Amino acid sequence: MFNNLIFRVMKNVENDAVNGKGKRKIAIVCVAVVSLCVVAFGCDKLRNPQTGTSGGKGIEGTYSGTFTVNYSDGTGKSTGATTLELKNGRYTCTGNHNRVPAGGSGTYSISNGKIIFADEIIWTCDFDHGLILNGECGFTFDGKNLKFSQDFAGYALYEYDFVKVKHNANP
Repeated sequence: MFNNLIFRVMKNVENDAVNGKGKRKIAIVCVAVVSLCVVAFGCDKLRNPQTGTSGGKGIEGTYSGTFTVNYSDGTGKSTGATTLELKNGRYTCTGNHNRVPAGGSGTYSISNGKIIFADEIIWTCDFDHGLILNGECGFTFDGKNLKFSQDFAGYALYEYDFVKVKHNANP
């Protein structure tokens, strides 16, 4: 139906152009058609399937939870308390003195069912950098509980399990 409508409008505009009428009409119709196409086909890409909101805004807020690392070589499993703030495309994750987790701070984005953290801190080289919240994670979010994890080629599994404690009031 949409294609039929565009075809009929464009045919009418073409006839006016052939007859020497309606150059302004052609420009207006072209702009309208392009705008309709952008709205009709482009908006779904802005919608986040996990949050159901545009740009991931529903996920923004302050979270409290735990971080767990489980090393596959048998050296053990460690857990630590942490907090996470997501606001305006930026994140801050608190760390612990033993670096479980180390924390992190920078930008984040949501794309194709993944949350991507880009840490901006300069770190020393004396610990496992998987303990830093950085990189791409598969995640689940139900409006209150946020869970995500990273598995580094079977070396270790890094898991975050959060509960939202505060919604951000400002966009």
